[in-house]
Amino acid sequence: MGRRGPGPADRPPAGVGDREALLGRRHPCHDARVPGRLYLGTSGFAYDEWVGAFYPEGTRREDMLAYYAERFPTVEVNYTFRRYPSERTLLAWRERVPDGFRFALKANQRITHTLRLADADEAVGLFLERARLLGDRLGPILFQCPPSLRYDRTLLERFLGGLPPVLAAMEFRHPSWEEARDLLAEQGVAWVVAETDERPAPDGELAADPFAFLRLRRTSYGEDELRAWAERLRPVLAAGRDAYVYFKHEGHGDAPAFARRLGELLAAERP
Repeated sequence: MGRRGPGPADRPPAGVGDREALLGRRHPCHDARVPGRLYLGTSGFAYDEWVGAFYPEGTRREDMLAYYAERFPTVEVNYTFRRYPSERTLLAWRERVPDGFRFALKANQRITHTLRLADADEAVGLFLERARLLGDRLGPILFQCPPSLRYDRTLLERFLGGLPPVLAAMEFRHPSWEEARDLLAEQGVAWVVAETDERPAPDGELAADPFAFLRLRRTSYGEDELRAWAERLRPVLAAGRDAYVYFKHEGHGDAPAFARRLGELLAAERP
């Protein structure tokens, strides 16, 4: 799929209106009186080490997703970064989750790491063709860029200009990309806030235009840390913005426990 029509500098941001419609909140115009939706879950769900801690003893792998989806409204799928899931797998996932559940898929590495966002229209189109088999269960597509990729406004404009209508979020791991925040917001693409043990999340107000996407990937979270994240998320939701929040999967059921506790804290604080 080659580039079509005029370049990004000669036309309105491609797909922005369609991406706004996909948010499902634009008809109330993110009215501050309409609380945003909290999509809270984990990165992945099919882990044998969760049996006994999160899943009941004896739970089979093929039954894990249905059990998970009864307790959380979303999951981040990372293995799509390495390979494309089969049509059969995606259709099975769609059938095993309830209405309102959302899969956030990490974009394939060909887009972000091989092509490094350059001339990626065809690769993006192929990935989305498969992802859309999830139907209305498809949530945001996470484009996680390599740490070696430095800020390039022209590169980003061209990539975003060719992005089809889809909920999209971008994670940049080189500090030079900080100045790209406004461009992403203009194009209706979320800025990902991520933290690890080695790289804490920046302080301050969370980026939430058009929605918040938060990846909490530290080894452990104590009560005070979860309360701090609840405090930062509360104004996002109160302003009518949706928030997608995912805890790292490693550990014997720790991630579901962290997610459940954060949800409890937010439920207690919301009107």
